[in-house]
Amino acid sequence: MRPRHWWLTGAGVLLAVIAGVAFVHHYTFVDTRIYLGAVRLWISGGGLYAYAAPGSGLGFTYPPFAALVMAPFAWLPDEVMGWGSLLVSVAALTLVLTVVLRPVADRYGWSRGRTLAVALPVALLTEPVRQTLGMGQVDLVLFALITADLVALRRAARAGDRVTAAPGGPRTAESAVRRRWNSGSWAGVGIGLAAAFKLTPALFIVYLLVTGQHRAARTAIITAAAATVTTALLVPRTTVQFFGATLWQTDRVGRTDVSENQSLAGLLARLTDTPHQPAALWTAVALAALIVGLARARQAHLNGDQLAAFTLVGLTAGLVSPVSWTHHLTFLLPAVVILLDTAWHRRLAGEAGRAAEVRLAAASVVLVLTIASPFWFVLHRLPATSHYADGWPGVVAENAIALLLVVLVIALPHRLGTDLRSRRSPARPVRAQLIDARDRG
Repeated sequence: MRPRHWWLTGAGVLLAVIAGVAFVHHYTFVDTRIYLGAVRLWISGGGLYAYAAPGSGLGFTYPPFAALVMAPFAWLPDEVMGWGSLLVSVAALTLVLTVVLRPVADRYGWSRGRTLAVALPVALLTEPVRQTLGMGQVDLVLFALITADLVALRRAARAGDRVTAAPGGPRTAESAVRRRWNSGSWAGVGIGLAAAFKLTPALFIVYLLVTGQHRAARTAIITAAAATVTTALLVPRTTVQFFGATLWQTDRVGRTDVSENQSLAGLLARLTDTPHQPAALWTAVALAALIVGLARARQAHLNGDQLAAFTLVGLTAGLVSPVSWTHHLTFLLPAVVILLDTAWHRRLAGEAGRAAEVRLAAASVVLVLTIASPFWFVLHRLPATSHYADGWPGVVAENAIALLLVVLVIALPHRLGTDLRSRRSPARPVRAQLIDARDRG
């Protein structure tokens, strides 16, 4: 191992220790306790959505399909379920980082293992991951399900290229399961399951439709519908209650203006210093953000950067959702990777000017904000404290993540044909290829 790799690995281990200490001292699996309490009440004959957690009064907010998935674990003690959820979530995060980082590492000739060893502890420090693990949330598992479809779509594209390149060529002997895996024909299953578990990922189905990926869209719709209909057949009253009443009771998750809500709605509520966002203004701004986000995701897809496309959809979903707690914003992680990749790309291509430095600085700012989450230092609660109590610096700090989402949806770059250049190759040819392949931002 070269000295610089020892240094990087040591830094990764140190960050992992810091992340572990921060986690142990500040989190108590509060959301796991709420979910288990609601599911236990439901199993015993009570209403799933009637549960109110002691102290906070918060209850179950996911569709009944999520409750069915959690039901087999209701007998576990809260702490056991919380730590089990943490381990599963870390495994899911590791898989996602492997998918996101492997093409980048291969293009630059970096070691895949060492790249992951440095990236994982850094990811553990970020706000979405800290909150997901510490509160016992499911967002990293949903993140992994959606990323699985990114893998499937890449495989489908490469399978199509192989067929086009060698029509009528000899077929290799392989099992039906392996052939299906390599063909990526299962694309859409992960998004469908995520959308059935939690409604926000349904925006990825819209993305698949607007980009003409109709087979994956159909698979996602069928998967989500099958999970929802099956749940309705098993627990019809609870399903009717959720879709007929609970879904529309937005006050169940708290007031819109609370600092932890970093969506557009939360941003507008805080800027107007009111508990809830102005409805007409929010509708117009959210619709504009939705159009811009999907349009940019479509362009990234057309230019061959499926990761950037997925990231833009994920960021847009967090922006336009009425409530986006920071543990929802997992797609900030690939946004950092994309910014670092484009900055390094420009430096290797020997571009003149400040383009590479600007992108490297942008990646650093995004990473720092994602780790620091400045709003925790200026929490305001109406009516006791105005959102303008700390002046404009406080306003910016309290809305930093929401503003970051706006900037990324508008300006996150994508990389021309990056999904077609993800196989391992020597570092020297990669440098030469980078000179001809320009970023699209």
